[in-house]
Amino acid sequence: MDPNAANSRVGRDSKEASISPPPPQRTGSASSLHKSGHVINHSHRSSFAENLRGLPPSPRNQRHPSFTQAAIQELLNHPPAPRQHNPRFAGRDWRDVAVGELVSKDDVSWVELDTSVEDATMALLKNTSSNVVIVREDATSSIPVSTFDYNDLNAYILVVVGLAHPPEDLVELYDTVAKKAQARISIPLRDVQPIFRKESLVTLQGDEDLVKAIEIFGSGVHRVLITNHNGEVIGILSQLKVLEFFWNEGVNFRVIDDLYPKLLRDVGVGSQQIIAVNADSPLTEALNLMNQEGLSSVAVVDNGLNVVGNISTADVRLLTNATSLPLLQNSCMHFISVILTEKGVEKGKDSFPVFYVNPYSTLAHTVAKLVATHSHRMWIVESASPSPSAPGTPSLGPTVFVPTPSSSQTSLTGSHFPSVPPASTLPGSHLSGRLIGVVTLTDILNLFARSTGLNPADPSEQRARRRRSSSSSVRPSIESSRASLDIRR
Repeated sequence: MDPNAANSRVGRDSKEASISPPPPQRTGSASSLHKSGHVINHSHRSSFAENLRGLPPSPRNQRHPSFTQAAIQELLNHPPAPRQHNPRFAGRDWRDVAVGELVSKDDVSWVELDTSVEDATMALLKNTSSNVVIVREDATSSIPVSTFDYNDLNAYILVVVGLAHPPEDLVELYDTVAKKAQARISIPLRDVQPIFRKESLVTLQGDEDLVKAIEIFGSGVHRVLITNHNGEVIGILSQLKVLEFFWNEGVNFRVIDDLYPKLLRDVGVGSQQIIAVNADSPLTEALNLMNQEGLSSVAVVDNGLNVVGNISTADVRLLTNATSLPLLQNSCMHFISVILTEKGVEKGKDSFPVFYVNPYSTLAHTVAKLVATHSHRMWIVESASPSPSAPGTPSLGPTVFVPTPSSSQTSLTGSHFPSVPPASTLPGSHLSGRLIGVVTLTDILNLFARSTGLNPADPSEQRARRRRSSSSSVRPSIESSRASLDIRR
């Protein structure tokens, strides 16, 4: 080839190359993986991890706390009770509702001061609607002088079996009542009134509006007698009945209904000061604890403080037969199995009522459980945080007073009931969690009162009144042992 021709061709190719557009190249996209304007260096390929650094944050981080799997399963197993609205209250402001509209005379059952405790107990067992009978002076009167309920029955049973702890000034009375009962001598209610630790007998006229009742209940009073203008009782209004009313009619009362979607931890109801009983403790420990502390129920926990059940004063109805007295020698766990068996017989199917919620339960879920179980309180158990964006359950734990089994128990005649499986094998021990608090009807009604601009009194005053006198011989023993028995997390 001619060298001159070759040189001429190379020069021509160079010239064309200098004026021709460059070949098309792949440019970085505008996505977070390839930012536009960045020069791509083919000698270094960005790793997949490096490319992910520019991704926007996961939308999961912006989500509100959701239900845990356990909470969803619990809701499926125990759905909230259906809310049945009464057209009579549609469109009305709850402040205009009279207390007389919420009660029925059918709930009123009377006994006299000279009625025997045995007959009063039978009347109490029959009155399942209000769980209380009203005491009057005689059959011609319609003016109440006292009441008789399951708290009183519990106190009486403890005296009869010799397991009560009387104040010094009542030791002789306790001994007399026990001896008469063992001799099957009829004992009138009049003779045992000092044994009962009663809260104030509160009455309201039927035409009073509900505002007054809410302030009273939010202050810690459990029950109000509704009267006519002549002072005659026409009904009984309880905390639970009022809560049922607000739950069913909440859609008509927006201020209160707006509280229901909120979480327990956000509305600030409940207490971390809890008194519970160990599942292996004798039943008498639970009964004495409720009697001395003025409680209507106590949580039953295992050695890990997991809630395995609940015992209430209403359950003492199972102890009214002489053949059931051996139950007092057995454990609380055994008594819970008897309660569950009884509920199964009543309802015709297995029953395991759930008496607990967690800090992420909504107020609606809590109220629905209280209404469904007809309970005065729900135990708050520890729960894992429902989402990565929400803080976990506070690490500062509550004060939990768990009495240990007494070394000395009064011997009772009769054989032991069959043994029951350990607490850890019952359904509740795997479904609940570690006990960290309690929320009561008083707490919720106090919240309702404050949220609607009312000023209820401090509920602790009523709680203190229901507790046994500090002169009782058992009080110093409880207080002196509290520091060593408190379990703090």
